[in-house]
Amino acid sequence: MFYQYNGEASGYTLFNCSAKPEANSYSGPITCLGSSKYQVYAFRSFYSVSEFPLSSCVKMYNISDVSEVIFRGLPEYYTDDTQLHLSKPFCGNCESTGKQCRFKNNGTNNETECFEIPKQPENDNGASKKRVILGVSIGLFSFVLVVVALYGFYRVKKRNENKRIEQFLEDYKALRPARYSYADIKKITNGFRSKLGKGGYGTVFKGKLSNDILVAVKVLNNIKGNGDEFINEVSTIGKIHHVNVVRLVGYCADGYRRALVYEFLPNDSLNKFISSGNQSHTLGWEKLHKIALGIAKGIDYLHQGCNQRILHFDIKPHNILLDHNLSPKVADFGLAKMCSKDQSVVTMTAARGTIGYIAPEVFSRNFGKVSYKSDIYSFGMLLLDLVGGRKNFHARATDSSQVYFPEWMYNQLDKGEDIEIQIEREEDTKIAKRLIIVGLWCIQWYPADRPSMKVVIQMLDGENMPVMPPNPFAASESANINTTATSGSLFSGDLDSISETNGSNNLVSS
Repeated sequence: MFYQYNGEASGYTLFNCSAKPEANSYSGPITCLGSSKYQVYAFRSFYSVSEFPLSSCVKMYNISDVSEVIFRGLPEYYTDDTQLHLSKPFCGNCESTGKQCRFKNNGTNNETECFEIPKQPENDNGASKKRVILGVSIGLFSFVLVVVALYGFYRVKKRNENKRIEQFLEDYKALRPARYSYADIKKITNGFRSKLGKGGYGTVFKGKLSNDILVAVKVLNNIKGNGDEFINEVSTIGKIHHVNVVRLVGYCADGYRRALVYEFLPNDSLNKFISSGNQSHTLGWEKLHKIALGIAKGIDYLHQGCNQRILHFDIKPHNILLDHNLSPKVADFGLAKMCSKDQSVVTMTAARGTIGYIAPEVFSRNFGKVSYKSDIYSFGMLLLDLVGGRKNFHARATDSSQVYFPEWMYNQLDKGEDIEIQIEREEDTKIAKRLIIVGLWCIQWYPADRPSMKVVIQMLDGENMPVMPPNPFAASESANINTTATSGSLFSGDLDSISETNGSNNLVSS
């Protein structure tokens, strides 16, 4: 829309006056142009100069073709001289084509014309601003996307970590002695499908835990014994951990049905490698030496490494199991006894162990007191087994045509003769000789003459060849020899004896 003035238009001269003019032919004051110090008045330009207020006014400038309404500000002039026109009737055609309209110059009757508004050149600042906004938006979106992705990755990682920890705890729990029901034992062994072997106290089956850990399950006979073997196993190896001692994974005591769950060792027992038809040298003499040293460390741990001393009483090749690297582990603690290190006292109502490996004092008090030296005797017989492969092995040969192999080996070494065993390398001969000498030290007839297991380890692992021991078989020729005759022997100070007392066959500790 626009305004149009139809009244008379005249030229005017504007004056800045400090006082109101005396003449009457003026319009004003024009308040929008004045101030508190002066006022502005308008005089028609066609008036005589003599009528202008020259005394108190100063001319400002001339203006032309202005309606008197502008200066007079009288409402009655608005009706006649001022008209309001709407552009829609005149500009509709222009606007419909996307153009603007205006009055024609020098036109009459309010004629209009269409015109195009020149396009303003694009503002570089505006474009840059848009690009900045767009970049910020994309960056913010990308940041949010990355944050969401990282959070999702973190959640997945934490979830997997929690699962891994839970799995570890389950595995760790499975590797500690856990109690199983008989139904669990049947599930672990897949219904007792894979039988590994059978012994005097039970049958051994191969099994697998839920976490794919292989185990050996020994199901005890319920018609033999009064549960002592079960108690001994759980109370001893159930709370000890050593690389050369078999690990007890769990147990079952479901009424009269009992079972022991061990870690699975794939290479069976040492007996398989040294029994008839499987000569020990097939393992290699260096491997035999490592096996002997590992067994010694395991027994030493039982004697000295635990809070209480553990006496095995059944060290033999059958009870030495081999893992996948042929590393030995002492097993089968059914005959074991626990006692204090300070004052070891156990009760024994009968001899225990395996013929050929039982120490003399276990048979009779005449040969000394039962002690940890009894295990050392059994270990010595095991060492001689490693060398001889159990050739002609008898507790004492009764037939003159048979030779007691340990005594024969002693006689050979005592005479300075070579041991008649098929050995190719000189280094292997030294290993065999070392094993024999250490074994002969361990099987000394009287406990006081035997070394401790720490000394045994030093002899097995030392650089120098151990010295020859006294003849362990000379003392056995006479049953009248008093045990005090050996009080001045080399290892008498090492003996921590276990005295026999009357009583039940239970585990005791001071």
